[in-house]
Amino acid sequence: MRADLGWSYALAGAMNTANAAGYLLGALLTPWLIHRAGAERLLLVGAATSAVGMALNGSALETGLLLLWRLASGVSSAWVFITGGLLAARLAEHRPGSGGLLIGVYYGGTGLGIVVSALAVPVVLAAFSSHPHGWTFAWWVLAGACALGTGVLAVTLRTLDRLGAGDRASASAAIPASAPPSPSTSAPRSSIPVANVAPTRAFAWGLAGYGCFGAGYIGYMTFVIALLRQQGASSARLTLFYSLLGLACMLSSRLWAGLLDRWRGGQPQAVLNALLGVATVLPLIGASGAWGSVLGLVSGVMFGGVFLSVVASTTALVRHNLPPSQWAAGISAFTIVFAFGQIVGPTVVGWLSDGPGGLSRGLVASAAMLWLGAVLAWRQRPLG
Repeated sequence: MRADLGWSYALAGAMNTANAAGYLLGALLTPWLIHRAGAERLLLVGAATSAVGMALNGSALETGLLLLWRLASGVSSAWVFITGGLLAARLAEHRPGSGGLLIGVYYGGTGLGIVVSALAVPVVLAAFSSHPHGWTFAWWVLAGACALGTGVLAVTLRTLDRLGAGDRASASAAIPASAPPSPSTSAPRSSIPVANVAPTRAFAWGLAGYGCFGAGYIGYMTFVIALLRQQGASSARLTLFYSLLGLACMLSSRLWAGLLDRWRGGQPQAVLNALLGVATVLPLIGASGAWGSVLGLVSGVMFGGVFLSVVASTTALVRHNLPPSQWAAGISAFTIVFAFGQIVGPTVVGWLSDGPGGLSRGLVASAAMLWLGAVLAWRQRPLG
């Protein structure tokens, strides 16, 4: 799209910024919509709307319209992420020993989408290479995959209802805000009382670290393919890179489940942010040759095995420290600051990449934001 439509790196980044702005709007609306419609219904509406948004992204060439459709897609994706995370947390209450794994499985499922896109998009682009704006067909194929996923979600939600983890059957939703969280002896408690504590105040350090994560990770995801192309990566290597990244996402839930279950503070987020920073700079160490190819693939596997577990770590933090009646508010608070980070990240990294140093300087800035996020998250202590 960037090459066909003549975009600068800054404009390419602005597309993701528009998506993140929609994500912020969706996050702000989600608590009110959950109260009105319920998490299950909003999850399905968000998934179906995302499928429509994918098709619309393949139906326009004008920059203004593409920005609008990316904005709308961001709104619906926030509904999916927040409501799905909330339902995963409720389900985890029915499997206390596997809470971290269940939450990780939900967010790690994004890896399946990454694998599908990694395998499907190059094939579609090659098949329609002779058509004007052949990339539009790839959006339509992905819209079909989203529609299929929406159908799978509908079946899954019926199963959750039978398990009692959905909106109508969840007894945990009725627990008053003053109820204490489940006891844990895995980490020391702070003196902050959990009852009636606003998530934005109680989780200030965790929220700050998560905002840095949003700004840092999205810079990598926006521009790493452009960097690998600059370094001479073939289409086959790019497909392998993204496929391995997606597979690592899918496996990450089991890899980090113990960490999410063991720690009640911001330590999991800090460790994962630090590892992401390392993964972000790996492609810059060996810019060409066989060594560069290996480091690029290692970067993708490492990044994929970590980045969605950062998202899962914030849901686990909320689940460990707040009563169930405050989970939606807690998850929404983290989603809002994440959206702010995503708004800032692509534009700043794109602007830096358009200047001296190119994409390398932009990715170094992404890594720096991730490492700053690690320092901030480490200061987050469990609530009493």
